Amino acid sequence: MTKETYIKITEPLRKHPGKTRLVISVNKVLTGLVYLAYPAFLLLLFWKKEPFLLRAVLVPAISFVGVSLFRQWYNAPRPYEKFDIPPVIAKDTKGKSFPSRHVFSVFVIAITVFEQYQAAGLVLCVVGIGLALIRVLGGVHEPRDVVAGAIIGIFSGVLGYYML
Repeated sequence: MTKETYIKITEPLRKHPGKTRLVISVNKVLTGLVYLAYPAFLLLLFWKKEPFLLRAVLVPAISFVGVSLFRQWYNAPRPYEKFDIPPVIAKDTKGKSFPSRHVFSVFVIAITVFEQYQAAGLVLCVVGIGLALIRVLGGVHEPRDVVAGAIIGIFSGVLGYYML
């Protein structure tokens, strides 16, 4: 992404406090939705005494650790660092932009849920697409960060459930 593209995407939002609040709110709501849905899903598996529970914990956990270690090693700068322009979504994290861990998490959780409840898994994929768009509009990730997060989340979920 170029500085001009970054400005073109984020400047209209930064100039209007109402739009800024909307982007921040949607980011929080979508993130919160997933992080409430996953424990609820795990509790449901526990309550139903599903043997899938252990896999539903291990695959996302192992994948999350792997992505986190890669991000730390690769340490890609965030758009607001590269271009020295404040993001719409307030954030002061340095580096660790690639891949987006928010988007990765949504998609690995979506694949996990999809393994048992296809419709709910597909709904979470739609939430993931929305979150990916918000993370770019909010200026905290580049498009490549969120696309990679989605692909890695899907791939690690599918591969993890195939292997376990």
